[in-house]
Amino acid sequence: MTTSTSTSTSTSTSTPAGELTATAARHLLLNMTPNGSLGADGENLFVVQRGEGPYVDDADGKRYIDGLSGLYCCQLGYSYAPEFAEAAGKQLRELCFSPLWSSSAHPTAIELSERLARIAPVDIEHTFFSGGGAEAVETAWKVARRYHALRGEPDRVKAISRRGAYHGLTIGALSLTDDPGLREPYGPGAIDTTFVSNTNRFGLDPECLDDGVYTTRLLAELEAAILAEGPETIAMLIAEPVQNRGGCITPPEGYWPGLRALADRYGFLLVADEVITAFGRLGEWFGGDRYGARPDMVTVAKGITAGYAPMGATLVSNRVTEVINQPGVVLNHGYTFAGHPLSAAIALRSLEIMERDRILENVRGLQDHLAGRMASLGDLPIVGDVRGAGFFYACELVGDLNGGGFSDTARADLITDLIPRRLREAGLLARVYNRAAPLVQIAPPLISDRHLLDRIADILADTLDEASARL
Repeated sequence: MTTSTSTSTSTSTSTPAGELTATAARHLLLNMTPNGSLGADGENLFVVQRGEGPYVDDADGKRYIDGLSGLYCCQLGYSYAPEFAEAAGKQLRELCFSPLWSSSAHPTAIELSERLARIAPVDIEHTFFSGGGAEAVETAWKVARRYHALRGEPDRVKAISRRGAYHGLTIGALSLTDDPGLREPYGPGAIDTTFVSNTNRFGLDPECLDDGVYTTRLLAELEAAILAEGPETIAMLIAEPVQNRGGCITPPEGYWPGLRALADRYGFLLVADEVITAFGRLGEWFGGDRYGARPDMVTVAKGITAGYAPMGATLVSNRVTEVINQPGVVLNHGYTFAGHPLSAAIALRSLEIMERDRILENVRGLQDHLAGRMASLGDLPIVGDVRGAGFFYACELVGDLNGGGFSDTARADLITDLIPRRLREAGLLARVYNRAAPLVQIAPPLISDRHLLDRIADILADTLDEASARL
């Protein structure tokens, strides 16, 4: 798999970095950012100006490995722009916009829905489009509520989610997240949600290393929560095949089949949030297929267009659509730009490229090598745990040689300063968390070859080795 094929963007008309950052400081509000700390001239702002293959260049011309695929979006890296431009131009010349609204549709969204049905998990054949991941999650909630009401169970008004999980920042989606720092500024959640344990074994007793024991424990806790809340009140359970927040947390064997069994036993719907894990991140079209998941709905976004356009979608199973598609039933829900012709054309081209260039096969062929390189980082004193799958990995960091937590000083020195600074100086963009668990995370473009993966692992090793020396 090549990582260098590209058409470069000329730098002759580029806006100077200082002018860009100063303009941003005056006018731009960034997501999830202390905007007031960017400086009067935006001197603390990092500006990405162009991309090529698996690399991005900043406004000063320095090149970096995009070790996070943008934000888990750019599955194909940055070298397919001519193909996507051709697909976009063809679509815009034919039809720039038409809504999926009031018995109206357009050919590109229809084609994409059929294409998704061909690769979706078993029994999932319908798609409701949206603008992004949070909207896809909100859609799943509304579909679940409508499904139960139409079946004569209007009291199913509660959701179950997992501790530490993240499902989006709109008010409804945010209700499915238990992070007080994200929720409390906006008041009570819109959805009554019960939180159960995620599947992170790090720090648990040794018997949890046994998949059978751990799965049994997790499912018993979940069933107890269902019974405590009242099974007749639960509308849906939402979970990621590999949980992003908390650091690429993989499930034990039997966990997802166990979720399916409990959903069937107690009558709620099972939702797989695959906003990050779908479209090759774990070496499959849908990450849940790797773990035996059989969800009623799947939420996707990010990789569906490889980052070349915004789009989200909620994929819905036949058992659900048989109820909500009854003659005369109206699904009172929608988004103006859902299934936008341009985004749909981009998504179709992305799926075509992934098949033609054997992107899933590239991940499958290299995932064991990456797993081995990442596992070797566990020998460093600062690394307490390494976990993940496919092209999606995290190192959970520990603050002393006995595996304890970080002092405030160590957090400021290592997690906030040294590690992110050294990674960027070495030319790697990765994610460094400094919240509940200190983490370093990578999700490289799926076009990455063995040499690039080795380079990522080498930079991580050098950086974390230096950080270990300061413990």
